[in-house]
Amino acid sequence: MQTELSKKLGVEHAVFGFTPFPAVAAALTRAGGFGVLGAVRYKDPDELKRDLDWMEAHTDAKPYGLDVVMPAKKVEGVSEADVEAMIPASHREFVKETLAKYGVPELADGEASGWRITGWMEQVARNQLDVAFDYPIKLLANALGSPPADVIQRAHDHNVLVAALAGSARHARKHAEAGIDIVVAQGYEAGGHTGEIASMVLTPECVEAVAPLPVLAAGGIGSGEQVAAALALGAQGVWTGSIWLTTTEADMHSRAVTEKLLAAGSGDTVRSRALTGKPARQLRTEWTDAWDDPNGPGTLPMPLQGLLVAEALTRIQKYEVEPLLGTPVGQIVGRMNSERSVQEVFDDLTRGFERAIDRINKIAGRA
Repeated sequence: MQTELSKKLGVEHAVFGFTPFPAVAAALTRAGGFGVLGAVRYKDPDELKRDLDWMEAHTDAKPYGLDVVMPAKKVEGVSEADVEAMIPASHREFVKETLAKYGVPELADGEASGWRITGWMEQVARNQLDVAFDYPIKLLANALGSPPADVIQRAHDHNVLVAALAGSARHARKHAEAGIDIVVAQGYEAGGHTGEIASMVLTPECVEAVAPLPVLAAGGIGSGEQVAAALALGAQGVWTGSIWLTTTEADMHSRAVTEKLLAAGSGDTVRSRALTGKPARQLRTEWTDAWDDPNGPGTLPMPLQGLLVAEALTRIQKYEVEPLLGTPVGQIVGRMNSERSVQEVFDDLTRGFERAIDRINKIAGRA
């Protein structure tokens, strides 16, 4: 599964794996793919440094990357407290009532919320980059599209390629104009923030829109046959995420979440603004239903929604309140019905890719 891009990055297989878990990212890299560690949860730069030190010790000197959440336009002088003050009291009351309805216990005195969308903030993201560029990362990906121009230049000065996620060909062209190196065409099926266009349509549109810039296909990819399909559509690799959530290396912090993922079908997800304020595909739960109910107050724009629900989600996860318990995940969750190691999943991808190529060669009369 080699392409021009994978050869440029020095990886055996053009399989890029995004994950919030260092152990998964390192295992992906060791398996011959390209592990990409998600940085959004690292508010403290020292914690990111700790995990990048661990990555360095467990990637066998093979390449890996970092994914940040950073707006294209600079947003300076805005603190987390400033943003918190913008949240309406009515929305806080809705959260309180919903948690009370399901009997969700309070956190202990002094216990901090463990989940907060803060990486979007200018200074937090830049602090992450101050740490990251001290390490030999080979790729910087941005979940919110093209990062600011000075960040792109800084990455290039460190010989780091820059990737940006796109949900349409129009977005892809804007990324190309901004000077990024790789477009990740993320289809409607994907977990997390997505657009409205399915990957089968989106991938070739982006390939055509930004050629010869390389495109990675994302969304609904969890088998080698799907990898082969993405490459046939013109992609130079695949960007995977959800498929790694049920690997044995993934630290989900909740056995109940893992069980829900293993039991879910491909129709058990929903694109909802309940998590961050932007449409994000996740497991459908009574929590997402409450926020999507037209009789409710409606969600707030990003980042207000993420800050509003941070403590609530921490409580739901800590006490494993099953009806409300969810996680971002794509429609590929229907294939995630057993726990396997990253290496086992990766081996399955390569075998499936070989089967697909053999099948096409037979159809083409080459075998």
